[in-house]
Amino acid sequence: MFKYFPHTDSDIEAMLKRIGLETLDDLFCQVDPSLKINRKYDIPNSHSELELKKAIKAIAGQNKPLLSFLGAGTYEPFQFSVSQAITSRQEFLTSYTPYQPEISQGTLQYIFEWQSMICELTGMDATNASMYDGATATAEAMFMAYGQNKRPKILISSALNPRVIEVVKTYAKYRGLTTELIATEDYQTSLADLKTKLNEEVSAVIVQQPNFYGIVEDYSQYKDLISANNSLFIMNVDPSTLPVLKTPREWGADIACGDAQPLGIAPNWGGPYVGFLATTAKYLRRLPGRICGQTKDVDGKRGFVLTLQAREQHIRREKANSNICSNQSLMALQVVTYLSLLGKQGTKEVALRAYNNAHYLYDGLIRTGKFVPVTKAPFFKEFVLKYCGDAEKLQNFLLEKGILGGYRLTDREILFYASETRTKEELDLLVRLVGECDVR
Repeated sequence: MFKYFPHTDSDIEAMLKRIGLETLDDLFCQVDPSLKINRKYDIPNSHSELELKKAIKAIAGQNKPLLSFLGAGTYEPFQFSVSQAITSRQEFLTSYTPYQPEISQGTLQYIFEWQSMICELTGMDATNASMYDGATATAEAMFMAYGQNKRPKILISSALNPRVIEVVKTYAKYRGLTTELIATEDYQTSLADLKTKLNEEVSAVIVQQPNFYGIVEDYSQYKDLISANNSLFIMNVDPSTLPVLKTPREWGADIACGDAQPLGIAPNWGGPYVGFLATTAKYLRRLPGRICGQTKDVDGKRGFVLTLQAREQHIRREKANSNICSNQSLMALQVVTYLSLLGKQGTKEVALRAYNNAHYLYDGLIRTGKFVPVTKAPFFKEFVLKYCGDAEKLQNFLLEKGILGGYRLTDREILFYASETRTKEELDLLVRLVGECDVR
């Protein structure tokens, strides 16, 4: 039995010769020597299946189950057993992107259903197959706007999730675009500051709904203002709130994007998630990736096709709308099954339960006398409160009790999240422990 080598010595020699190098060390000569590992990898010897299972269980056993009130972009929706069973089927779990769509009807059907559901939630005319996550979907929305008007500047609300902001900035840097933050007032996007920064260089304005602080902002004046500047209006939205809140279309957004993780996808220690990107018919041709369409076959039976494939693999690279090469179809399927099981009324009830849990928790924490409000602005399922003591010490106290006590913004301010899966007993437990804690 021989070990597998991806490249023979002659292969390596030929490739090095082609780029004008003699050795592999020459290939990496620009890497700082201090960054190179000059030792053997600490990889254990091979194990039997039994030994490996025991080793993995030992590692997993180090995880501590915690009651979480930590949101900030990652949420804790209910997990349907049916949904998990479907996504674990091998025809879905192991399938790759449908390069031969005519024989991938099952995959194309749920992609089509995904598109239909996202459009219904957002009110937009079209959406693509899916994106990697909400952050990259927002960055791709930026590229759509730039492709439309070729303006080099993007205005981003400071009330957008800071991790999304960083991703957008990174994408912008390597496309030669500049970004500028819009200031916040009372934890909301400053309309006055936006007015001062809008000019003929601005390609798009990006905001979030609800924003990073959980606040439901009023964007009623944004559409006319942004359109008058011939810029595009981009909204990053939490789709789980849309059965109750106004849709991006109703706010006048040109592009809607975000992460569908709140729609039935477990936190999974940070992924995989699935992003969505939707737009009006006017900008449909700017959508990256793929769009699946419904048709009829030669026998008149319902079928599905890839209607639009605006990828660098299908058109010349420099004319591609994006370099996104795939989609998160398995996670999209998870969302489709989740929404199908809930239905229209179910999604509304879930959204209202999250809303009610958050407001119940807010009132309870205020009653402890340990927290004070920071704003009177309306919120949905997350909110910011100011602690009367040391917020870090409070969180450490709660952690000892098995609770993740929110996302700390400053030494005193904490962003709390109340999932629709939280029970009254769990909410009351957090309130009681906060009341018992004295860390001034």
